[in-house]
Amino acid sequence: MKKSLVALGVLGAFCAFAYAESSVTLYGLIEEGVLVQKNSKAAASVQLKSGFDQGSRWGIRGIEDLGGGNAVGFILEQGFAIDDGTVANGSYGTGNSGFTRESILYAQGDDWGSFAMGRTGALSFAQSRAILTGWVFGTGFGAGAWTTYGNNFARINNTVSYQTPDFGGFKLSLMYGNGIGTDTEQWSHNTHYYGIGAIYEANNIKSSLIYENVDWKGFRPGFNTDGQTGFPKRDQNVINFGFEYDCGSWTPMFAYQWDHTKDGQQSNMFGLSAKVDAGGGDFMIGVRYIWGKNTNYSYSGANGYDSNKFRAWNVDLGYIYPLSKRTALKAFAAYTGSSKLWKTYEFTSSQDTIYNGFQLYAGIRHSF
Repeated sequence: MKKSLVALGVLGAFCAFAYAESSVTLYGLIEEGVLVQKNSKAAASVQLKSGFDQGSRWGIRGIEDLGGGNAVGFILEQGFAIDDGTVANGSYGTGNSGFTRESILYAQGDDWGSFAMGRTGALSFAQSRAILTGWVFGTGFGAGAWTTYGNNFARINNTVSYQTPDFGGFKLSLMYGNGIGTDTEQWSHNTHYYGIGAIYEANNIKSSLIYENVDWKGFRPGFNTDGQTGFPKRDQNVINFGFEYDCGSWTPMFAYQWDHTKDGQQSNMFGLSAKVDAGGGDFMIGVRYIWGKNTNYSYSGANGYDSNKFRAWNVDLGYIYPLSKRTALKAFAAYTGSSKLWKTYEFTSSQDTIYNGFQLYAGIRHSF
């Protein structure tokens, strides 16, 4: 009888241990604030803005330890707008439901790296597989986002990605998207994403170099859904380089982007930015300059200017003050000036892209 009790006790302890090696977590983040903005083509507006820096979201993530340094896990993350409760972050055919921010299944090992499949952010964007560095505002803060005036790719469907183990601070990342919109057509009718990048994190340095290509053979956002309606193909190549050095109380950063799109935008963008410890929070400042041309557009204005070239500069200031581990106050201000094509031609009716004007924002973020 005693032996049976001992055996049951050992078995119970083993089961408890096994259970502890697997976990599923419900998490989320809510960010809301007031945004005031104006550009040269529209009157000033005041609005509630959800996820101006960090998109409001809820998600489920889980991981199971398989032993020997190996594990399998998943991330399911849904974006939403807190001001009206609608779905957010949908793109490339995701529709209005499901896990629009990220939905991946991954496996990882200490000796061989990590492999993932599903919907996630491009290497130069956001989410768990991204490696972009060098710009203090990252891909958030409206006009301050590195993606606002550049040409980074966003979230991509049908991806497979691999990242190597750490080699003295270096990791190599590979990503392929087998049909950005859908992967139900022939291979030659799908739009494909290719990304390769390296990131280094050691000795107070954080740096990344990323090359990405999208062939736009099929789905072309804003134009057609299947790529078979006569729109031109836009083979697109983008390179991003970022460098950061942690000096303790402040971190200077440098970022550069080269973008070349066949029959589209061709540009260079430089950014200098820094994060500074100030008053118990993080003060951020960034200055950026972009120039290039867009062969899809030209404009003859009243001033006689006729060209497809553009130039723009942008100054951003931000401050994040933590009220607790889960709650923070945020403030942001930006001004952008531009000339030539971007001075005289308005690409979009949306004020979210400010070519000549300002943004002011104050908000609060709470995570759980």
